[in-house]
Amino acid sequence: MRALIQRVLEASVSVDGNIVSSIGPGMLIFLGAMQDDSERIACDLAGRIQKFRIFEDDSGKMNLSIADVAGQALVVSQFTLCADLARGNRPSFGPAAEPEKAESLYRAFIAEMAGAGITVRSGIFGADMKVSLVNDGPVTFILEEPRKR
Repeated sequence: MRALIQRVLEASVSVDGNIVSSIGPGMLIFLGAMQDDSERIACDLAGRIQKFRIFEDDSGKMNLSIADVAGQALVVSQFTLCADLARGNRPSFGPAAEPEKAESLYRAFIAEMAGAGITVRSGIFGADMKVSLVNDGPVTFILEEPRKR
C-alpha cells in the first residue's frame, strides 16, 4: 500500500463541481492499494501515519503527530500511485488492486484512522475527483507498507 501525504492548511475534494469533503489543517492522504495488500497492511499503514511526526512544535521542529495538533485527515483513493513505471512511456497499472479489494482496503484504512480519534473525511472511491489544497511548507512524503517491496 502506498500513501502520498501532504501537510496542508486546508484541502477539499469536488465531484461534478460540488465539494464532497473538506478539511482544515492536517493531512491530505492519497492512498493506493496494491494487489498483494491486506487489511492488516492497511491498518498498519494507518497506524504509522497517525504517529508520523510532520507537524512543527514550538521550536519549529517537525516533532508532532496529527493527533498532537488535533489535525484532520482527508483520504483520497488514487490507484495511479501503484503504477509500474519501469518500462516505456506509458504507466502499467497491473500492480494495483482490483477495484473491489482496493475499496475494501481504503475503507479499512479510513476506519483505522477514525478509530484513533482523528477526524477523517474522504473522497468518493472511483469517482473523477478534483482535489484542491494549500500545502503547508510545502511538506510532502511517500510512505509504503510493507516498508520493503
